[in-house]
Amino acid sequence: MTTHLGLMALFSFFVALVFAVIGRDAPRDQLTLWLKFFGGFIGAGLVLGWIMYPLPF
Repeated sequence: MTTHLGLMALFSFFVALVFAVIGRDAPRDQLTLWLKFFGGFIGAGLVLGWIMYPLPF
């Protein structure tokens, strides 16, 4: 779990959880919002990492 991808997933899990809990009241709505945020965070991280991979920094 100490890989970059694992730490990104762990961070995304908790940030999406907090956003979902403070963003919606009903548990079903919280779950759907959590899934959207979690998927968005993981997807954006993978896409941005793929885009920045060939950069010479």
